[in-house]
Amino acid sequence: MSDFMIPIAKPFLGEAEADAARRSILSGWVTQGPEVAAFEREFAEYVGAPHACAVSSCTTALHLALRVVGVGPDDEVVTVSHSYIATANAVRYCGAVPVFIDVDPATFNIDPRLVAQAVSPRTRAILAVHQLGMPCDLAALAAIASEHRLALIEDAACAIGSEILWENQWEKIGRPRGDVACFSFHPRKVVTTGDGGMLTTARPAWDAQFRLLRQHGMSVPDTVRHGSPTVIFENYPVVGFNYRMTDIQAAVGREQLKRLPEMLARRRALARRYHALLADKLGVQPPCEPSWCRSNWQSYAVRLPSGCGQRRVMQFLLDNGIVTRRGVMCSHREAAYRLPGKTAAAFLSLKHSEDAQDNSVLLPLFYEMTEEQQDRVVDTLGRALALERP
Repeated sequence: MSDFMIPIAKPFLGEAEADAARRSILSGWVTQGPEVAAFEREFAEYVGAPHACAVSSCTTALHLALRVVGVGPDDEVVTVSHSYIATANAVRYCGAVPVFIDVDPATFNIDPRLVAQAVSPRTRAILAVHQLGMPCDLAALAAIASEHRLALIEDAACAIGSEILWENQWEKIGRPRGDVACFSFHPRKVVTTGDGGMLTTARPAWDAQFRLLRQHGMSVPDTVRHGSPTVIFENYPVVGFNYRMTDIQAAVGREQLKRLPEMLARRRALARRYHALLADKLGVQPPCEPSWCRSNWQSYAVRLPSGCGQRRVMQFLLDNGIVTRRGVMCSHREAAYRLPGKTAAAFLSLKHSEDAQDNSVLLPLFYEMTEEQQDRVVDTLGRALALERP
């Protein structure tokens, strides 16, 4: 991408990550091994979770989480359509049915007031998304899950470093207030390993199941077998998956985790500056951050003024060297979820989800973004919106 173009996102990687990858490559152990184990320990410590298990992506993390909490064929999982399609797909991987409910129009997160209405005798879990890094209302969702005896899984793909106020104490998303939290290390995320995922939980038995299933159901991990002074024959008590993270990825992730505090500070400063630049100007609605949470600002989504053409605004920005993305997709609008029997027929109105997709735009935000670039984004957005006015 040319210097003229301002990307929607850009991973913050440097010599430390390159050296870490080189260290792993030259060690001779490049698949799941000691670097993965170290990354898991460090990640668990960072978020305050008793257990963390690394996998190949957040999608595979979600699949394992749903499977281990007991979601199976023809069960129902209450979730949102307004999320990347991986959220709904993970439910389908279990043979279960996603029951879509609407989002809070202020935060674009799952609306807890609608959850109970969607619960049926077939419901096994609530799958809540911390959309774009903005934490959802875990306290309300945890109470509902407890009342209905449902598992609560957090799709925290975007939320590494985000925080919630829990009993007057700030704590990281990933310290399990539900049953399992699932993270992504895709290049669009704040922390990246190229790709990869992580599950955190407070339940040791579930953590053991994640570790068994991520490696074909093999009873003995490679690290134990290769390090044993005696011959060990593994066995395969269950059908598992190849969901492993490599040591090369984990080595990079360990360095990224060290950088996370400075990356969060910079992203939050840029978000505050966007707020100030956009306050009462241009007619756009900046993101809403409730007082009880702190976003990592993985993405910065603004709602366009009524009547503006989303595609036209985005194209004007692109023509002027600024890359944006439309509002988060709605899975129920995709062909895979319009087929009979693939979603619950009686889901509630999804008007706020559809409005968020159709009338919001994600603006560039990344660690190395300059104030000059940010000024250019806001100025160009203003010119785009001026063309939309009658």
